[in-house]
Amino acid sequence: MCGIAGIAPFTADVHPDMAQLHAMCHAMHHRGPDDLGVEIRDRVALGMRRLSIIDLATGQQPITNETNSVRVIFNGEIYNYPQLRQALQSQGHHFKTNSDTEVLVHLYEQHGHNLPEHLNGMFAFALHDHDRQRLLLVRDHLGIKPLYYSLDRHRLVFGSEVKVLLASNLIKRELDLDALGQLLAWEYIPAPQTLLTTVRKLEPGCLLDVDLNTGHAKQHRYWDVPIQPADRATLSSHHWADAVDCHIAQAVQRQLISDVPLGAFLSGGVDSSLVAAHMGAHAQTFSIGFNDPTYNELDWAKRVADHLNLDHDYETIAPNVVDLFDRLMPSMDDPIGDFSIFPTYLVSQHARKHVTVALTGDGGDELFGGYETYLAQAKAKQWQRIPVMLRKSILEPTIRAVPPSPQKKGLRNKAKRFVEGFEHDDTLGHARWRLFAGSATRRKLFQPDALAQLTTPPGEHIERLMQQADGADELDKALYVDIKSYLADNCLVKMDRMSMTASLEARVPLLDKDLVELAFAMPSNLKVAGGQTKALLKSVAARHVPPRCVYRPKEGFSIPIKHWLKREFRPLMEDMLAPDRIREQGIFDASTIERLKHEHLTDRANHSHLLWTLIVFHDWRQRWQV
Repeated sequence: MCGIAGIAPFTADVHPDMAQLHAMCHAMHHRGPDDLGVEIRDRVALGMRRLSIIDLATGQQPITNETNSVRVIFNGEIYNYPQLRQALQSQGHHFKTNSDTEVLVHLYEQHGHNLPEHLNGMFAFALHDHDRQRLLLVRDHLGIKPLYYSLDRHRLVFGSEVKVLLASNLIKRELDLDALGQLLAWEYIPAPQTLLTTVRKLEPGCLLDVDLNTGHAKQHRYWDVPIQPADRATLSSHHWADAVDCHIAQAVQRQLISDVPLGAFLSGGVDSSLVAAHMGAHAQTFSIGFNDPTYNELDWAKRVADHLNLDHDYETIAPNVVDLFDRLMPSMDDPIGDFSIFPTYLVSQHARKHVTVALTGDGGDELFGGYETYLAQAKAKQWQRIPVMLRKSILEPTIRAVPPSPQKKGLRNKAKRFVEGFEHDDTLGHARWRLFAGSATRRKLFQPDALAQLTTPPGEHIERLMQQADGADELDKALYVDIKSYLADNCLVKMDRMSMTASLEARVPLLDKDLVELAFAMPSNLKVAGGQTKALLKSVAARHVPPRCVYRPKEGFSIPIKHWLKREFRPLMEDMLAPDRIREQGIFDASTIERLKHEHLTDRANHSHLLWTLIVFHDWRQRWQV
């Protein structure tokens, strides 16, 4: 695992220097504390920080082909590199290292810009072809590894994190208010936007081909989640369960390749339990829990570990969350409002004491239908059969008036969240239960001048993705939307940032490309069935772990943020969201934010999602001086 950085000029008056390149690499030291590689050739600057995982002795980057005409810097892992290496050697290519990185330059010689189609892995890399004067930026199929870039008529600047680009001092720090509207709406910013007008994310499954003579850049999508017709024929559920079980086993075994200690996160849920089960007995697994029993799943993790005979290490944590905030916010240079960054970092930090690589269960919910929003969408049809007068005049106002429960979930909180979803456009489908600042909230939250700059409707990217999934049934459309948005722009960002902050490589076998394609070949009625999420995947998990560990309410990996905002984080909230500061900034309406704070602090409503995202944004703006 590494971080990459580079500057590619298009005009003769632009000359990147080593000081710039070193500054960019220093900004991501945490991504690769083991090694530094920097090189400027033909005025194209390439740099990387390395966390040594494979080929510890000879894997230093940049790596070149035999003639030194092609060089590459790479972040990630290519799991099928032994097979690719063997095939390339049979075609006459000569290797000088044992690293997976080197297959990239030879694949490029053999297949040109089609090389990513041959890869199975997680990756973001930059490849410089001196003879053809081109530079390729490539990101993996699902967006597991990040890649940011800034492109103008003078140069291309790129890196694994936004702070890497900023360290070059070549990037204008101008806030994109339209992107801010999206962040407040969804807790993430849909690609390709970031909070900076000058910086973009390369989207998953895409390649950016840049002509270094002209600066002309062309983006090419080399892979997409395969959409199947809604009325596709099906085999038996037993057949599909066997196929899924087999593919998960193969993906996990592929991803065990490592020259350093390796383990896995284990929450005791379906996804992480399946990954751990296919690692084999005595595998190292790691869990954390909190002293609040409604946010602690350690008992379930221990039950799974005991059943599978795993070497399980766990810890109950009472963190100093204010100090932890200061520790984690530098990693939020591309901010998300997901407060599960805290447990994700803490379990990564815990695992890093013992291993350098950890497998995770990310992706199972998006592939196999694990979110309650899918059930909510099905129940919405039943709810709307209730007479309008009864719903709008009695039921919905009554549920809204009930104060939230202090519990993590509970029937009362679920009912309130369910009713809140009907405040948003039903064209958003299941995604309306993920929307925290729709059009009505925007009008109250933003000052008029700022509101005028929010040109993209909150649900624009959801509706666009639904159109791209045209032909699929309703559930598969929802899964496609989540994989391309919530997973790529929130969940994987969280995992990458927090694991890398701990200098830990996180691998995601459930997002193996072959498994993704299999999951979308399955009939959707095997995924959510009879009011049960992940129906088929749970039946597969029950083959390996006790059924009582499988068939239990979904908890999710979270923290008691709604309580912390009233206690530990209250001074931070009062400081960041102070009325004078809000008025001086000129973006938000101070009275609206004061109302949100008051309702939350007096238990009249749970505004933790919106308040937390506002805090993260204000810290981001202050930290990066935008």
